[in-house]
Amino acid sequence: MSTLQRAVLESLRAAAALGVATLITACSGGSLTPPTAPGAASPAGAAQALSAERAGLSPAGFTFATLDDQADPTFNQLLGINNRGKIAGYFGSGVSGHPNKGYVLLPPYGQGDYVNENFPGSVQTQVTAINTHGDTAGFWVDSNNVNRGFIEWKGAFTSYTDPHTGHGTVNQILGINDFGVAVGFYDDATGNSHGFVLNQATGKFKPVVVPGATSVVATGINDAGDITGVSTSSGQTSAFLKKGDQFTALSFPGGSNTQSFGINNADEMVGSYVDGSGVMHGFVLSDPLTHARWHSIDDPNGIGSTVINGLNDKKEMVGFYTDAAGNTDGMLVTR
Repeated sequence: MSTLQRAVLESLRAAAALGVATLITACSGGSLTPPTAPGAASPAGAAQALSAERAGLSPAGFTFATLDDQADPTFNQLLGINNRGKIAGYFGSGVSGHPNKGYVLLPPYGQGDYVNENFPGSVQTQVTAINTHGDTAGFWVDSNNVNRGFIEWKGAFTSYTDPHTGHGTVNQILGINDFGVAVGFYDDATGNSHGFVLNQATGKFKPVVVPGATSVVATGINDAGDITGVSTSSGQTSAFLKKGDQFTALSFPGGSNTQSFGINNADEMVGSYVDGSGVMHGFVLSDPLTHARWHSIDDPNGIGSTVINGLNDKKEMVGFYTDAAGNTDGMLVTR
């Protein structure tokens, strides 16, 4: 399975090759078929990134808490957080003997506050998103290693597969808003990724098509219907924001392989990028369309691989990092 030193979207699909799924997107393993990540930034790009840090891009006033379900303390990823502080995530790396098992984590975040949530009859489940009402979304894996999206709405689970999937075996839902509108992607039979929007009330899918992109993964949606995600065009991977009919590509200054995994109602976005040395960092981006302010984020207990996967309207963020023992730890970031 991919490590966190590889592109997160690569790790999203790595489990597919193993016959398992683990997510984002995020994010973490799963059958996500991401685009090939571009090469590391040039030394000049690294200098630009350093200059950006000196210009005030480094985070100030952030606090970090490690949150791991002791059912498998070696691998946890926190993927979404709602305005009431409820967190969506999962434990288990997806390798043999360590299947993905979903959960919702409730404040005050003690071991007794982890509530298992797995799609009925699934072999593996990841809970990737949670809205203010506590409805969740994610994906599940059957005994044939097929990924299907799910939404748990008012206590009832429903499985979803985009009708355009054809002979593909991957559907994943990665974000959901308070109105039951979800986003995700499917892989076609050739392995290309296609973003979609799904209305829970009607079961109808609509494509998310980024002009000129060869691969699109929709990862987050807010209550206004603004969508974020990851696209690849001409071999370059970047984040995007879709607001109305307008698409905007976004890349961390001086970095490469910028990937956005979450968005709140103020259009703040979170995700990851790779610096000039090939190290992965998390980020939060505010005011992306007006006065873009990027902040690079690294958990102080990490060893150079941090990913921010979700945030709420209170600016609380969740994600994961790799520690010195090689474990993947869930992370809550507040400011």
